[in-house]
Amino acid sequence: MKKISTVLALFSVIALSAQSVQYGITGNFHQGSVARVHDVSKGKFGGSLGGFVQFPLVENDVFDSAWLYLMPQVEYSMGGEWARAEEEKFGIQKYYYDYVAMQLYLKWFFHQGNMKKDLFLFAGPRIEYLVREDKKVDPAYDAAYFQYNLDDEVAKFGYGVSMGIGLKASSKWEAFMRFDRGFSKVYPNNNLRNTYNRMLAVGINYYLNENWW
Repeated sequence: MKKISTVLALFSVIALSAQSVQYGITGNFHQGSVARVHDVSKGKFGGSLGGFVQFPLVENDVFDSAWLYLMPQVEYSMGGEWARAEEEKFGIQKYYYDYVAMQLYLKWFFHQGNMKKDLFLFAGPRIEYLVREDKKVDPAYDAAYFQYNLDDEVAKFGYGVSMGIGLKASSKWEAFMRFDRGFSKVYPNNNLRNTYNRMLAVGINYYLNENWW
């Protein structure tokens, strides 16, 4: 929790001190899964919704020529996975893990001099805190596969990296594709494999304000 508080404090300082700050809402549709566990995992579709703040790290002007930004973001993200080990016998194994997550992106636009392109890249660290956990699994499956899954405990806190590519469609709208990869264990009691979250998403950013420098 101390790490989360530090990031939140940094987020607030940045938002208050930046003179040319922009902010908005972000959402995505994704397929996520927990890697290296639950045998035949097909992933699970879900969504994320949150907000972001963005301010330039290089000089900006009335032509919006800044090409490098810092972009803190907070979101509610629906994770987990569906697995199909011996589906005809046990049915589908459904795992629902929802997180409050935070990313701190560096956002870089392709540019030539002061001429900024519409295409951009972004990447940064991600932390997440588990706020909902639900499992719908046949008890017979748990009994048969527990020695391989070792999934009786789900980590509350996780960290990793988030990265992607996007396109600025207008002064208000951006579209992006994003990949997240966890570095921490989802199941801390699993000493057989490194079980981590991963996600592939498509989404949009909508700016609630426009700045006039």
